[in-house]
Amino acid sequence: MAKHKKKTSKPISGPEDSVNESDVDNSEETPEIETSTSPVIPPTDPSENQTENTEKERKLNKLFWLRVILAVVAGTIATFIFEDIEGEERRWASIIFMIIIFAGTIVVAKNMKMQLPSSDRKKIVTQGIGSYVFLYLFTWIVTYTIVHAGNISNGVNI
Repeated sequence: MAKHKKKTSKPISGPEDSVNESDVDNSEETPEIETSTSPVIPPTDPSENQTENTEKERKLNKLFWLRVILAVVAGTIATFIFEDIEGEERRWASIIFMIIIFAGTIVVAKNMKMQLPSSDRKKIVTQGIGSYVFLYLFTWIVTYTIVHAGNISNGVNI
């Protein structure tokens, strides 16, 4: 609800009780607002802050490239380890394999002991996730196509 400022003059009840502004006693003034003095915080050394940021960025970059490399390697491996499985089961097995490898990178990222603020904790999971998924699927499809290109009876043979 809206709060209204209290009037400092007496209310006027009628025309005979009207008072000029010059007659009003201004002894009741509104109190001054206290200025809050915050404690003086000494400036932090910018080199320490900058060092922490570069260390954090370096570890996040390392995690990103780890996931990119694992996506390419795991996509290639998935072509060969799921050779005996046919149809829809092969696709689901490969997707589950992709998720397991990604979960492994989360464990590795937690062991890297990154000093992230609580607002950036999700970066451990989200750092490079799009690149990981698309590179895994792309590598898996390309390697599968190259390996099985000679076995196709119709279509273009290389």
